Amino acid sequence: MFKFITHWTVAAITALLLLFAHYQDSFLVETARLKQFDYLQRTDTPVISQDIGVVAIDEAAIAKYGQWPWKRDVLADIIWQLRDAGAGVIVLPIIMSEEDRLGGDMALAESIVDNAVVIAQTGSTEVDRNGVPRGVAKIGDPLPYLYEWPGMLGPIPLLGDNAPGVGVVNTVPEIDGVIRRVPLIMKIGEETYPAIAVEVIRVATGAPSYQIKSTPAGVEKVRIPGYPIVSTDANARIWLRFNKEFETVSAASGDFAQFAGRTVIVAPTAAGTTTMVATPVGEKFSFIPAAITLQTMIDGDQITRPWWGSIAELAATGLLGLLLVVLARFTPYWFVGGVIIVFAGGAVYTPYYFWTTKLFLIDGTMPLITTILTGFHAVFNRFVLEFFQKQQIKKQFGTYVNPTVVEQLQKDPSLIKLGGEEKILTCVMTDMRNFTGLGESYGADVEGFTAVMNRYMTAIADPVLNNDGTLIKFIGDASMHIHGAPLDNERHAYDGVRTVKAMLAAVEEFNKELAAEGKPPVGMGAGVNTGKILVGNIGSDRKMGYDCLGDPVSVAARLESQTKSYGVLVIIGPDTVAATKKDFNYIELDNIAVKGKEEPLRIYTLGKSCVAHTTFLKNYYAGNWTTCIRDIAETKQACPHMAEYYDKMTERMKQGKPVDWDGIYRATSK
Repeated sequence: MFKFITHWTVAAITALLLLFAHYQDSFLVETARLKQFDYLQRTDTPVISQDIGVVAIDEAAIAKYGQWPWKRDVLADIIWQLRDAGAGVIVLPIIMSEEDRLGGDMALAESIVDNAVVIAQTGSTEVDRNGVPRGVAKIGDPLPYLYEWPGMLGPIPLLGDNAPGVGVVNTVPEIDGVIRRVPLIMKIGEETYPAIAVEVIRVATGAPSYQIKSTPAGVEKVRIPGYPIVSTDANARIWLRFNKEFETVSAASGDFAQFAGRTVIVAPTAAGTTTMVATPVGEKFSFIPAAITLQTMIDGDQITRPWWGSIAELAATGLLGLLLVVLARFTPYWFVGGVIIVFAGGAVYTPYYFWTTKLFLIDGTMPLITTILTGFHAVFNRFVLEFFQKQQIKKQFGTYVNPTVVEQLQKDPSLIKLGGEEKILTCVMTDMRNFTGLGESYGADVEGFTAVMNRYMTAIADPVLNNDGTLIKFIGDASMHIHGAPLDNERHAYDGVRTVKAMLAAVEEFNKELAAEGKPPVGMGAGVNTGKILVGNIGSDRKMGYDCLGDPVSVAARLESQTKSYGVLVIIGPDTVAATKKDFNYIELDNIAVKGKEEPLRIYTLGKSCVAHTTFLKNYYAGNWTTCIRDIAETKQACPHMAEYYDKMTERMKQGKPVDWDGIYRATSK
């Protein structure tokens, strides 16, 4: 299970799940996208409108005119003051669905009739009364795509019938309750109702109605004759750019000269007289979205969500996630980290770039989230896998290779061919001499004998590890190690021979310790051979280990077993000698076909040869065994370090030469 959850492909599953979540466009995904759009709005530079002013029904106005709602002739008076000041279209975003209890309706009706005044109505889920629809010229059928309310609550007929324009003040908050878009056209049944901003422009241009174009994909455009076309989304909405600020004057002022030629919105702002709505830049008075809608239509600097945006964002989420999985699997950590930083930076900067240059809304949240989550998941998985791989390497090789080799393998596990590979290696087999005698010296002290055997194994293992050899196994009092794997080593034969020499020296030092303890000395025989060997993880499904197999390994074992027959401590195969003859002195011992082999091998031991030895071998190979035996005393005198070898060879020759002697000694035992 652990291997599965940390496999690099699991990060790919994470990337695909994030891609699926992006495609599903869940509440969280949409909310994140909208919040990013809000951040872009907050980077905008505020602009004071030169087209729209606000007359505020604030605390000062209430102090002057009394408790809100006022008698409507007060509003009529303000309208006449604005008209005298040369104001343009006057907007009252105030719902007046009931008659004025104070009797000011007629005065207000007289002030608005043919006076470029637009009043308000609102979509309702509870009542449908006095709604004022507006005719529309349709291209296509937009009705299925328009926002719809069960009813419309309009102004009393006296006002609604006399007002040049009546517009809807409803907003449509997004799923998080924030107002970012406003529908320009709404419907109730088959009737269409314009937003108050659309009515303001219609009244200003004198157009009797407006036009709306739709396709099978939804609404595309809204147009008031004599005014530029406004592009919308499929539901006739436009995005609001909340960098607009509006000059405000109290209704108590009585001096509205600065609003000459401007559209003026008369709206409550005093505490308790109005509501606040959530916008991308914070809470605003409820009439502000209408003002911004109007200013956006006047300026023509529309925020756009391009048609290709969703496709590009989805593609970015998928491609960035999968690319990071691949990079985290096959490239260095520093490169992956750099790519994550670049991708994350791109996911942040790209939306900002399109916003500042084209007013495009591009969503970078899911590409950013995918970059971070998938990137760090993939890197974490790789780190965990490599960590446990290093621990496995340490566990597998830590006890039988040099720590520096373990470190190299941990840094680059690819150096290990765990499945097995054939390599030219040098194999060394050793066996302890006088094992029985040492054991008998301990008698019933099994623990003491075990401890001394461990000391012996440590003594002969240290040279192996110090020379970057690999301890394959201990078998009783015997050992097996190789040079040239798991790390490649072109001088494996050289290291094999020098390690054997160091092992023999270590045994001599060990014998000094035994002598001090009153124990008999031990010896070590070794066989060294070079050849093509299969090395790697070898074993059963339940138990595997780093091991080696092959004919050269068997030959090394046979050579070690022949050391007693030749009276030497080390026998070295011909391939090892050929590779190291410039580094060491060798003495040829025989031309032997080891047990189980037909092909003969020239075998050697360490040491300096002499002329007498060369003459001995020449006569030996030629079958002149009588001459060899006759001259053996002189040969031993010339080569005293090989005396035991000559004794062994003399014993063999005295048994008689084989009838079919061809210069090859065929061993009959391992």
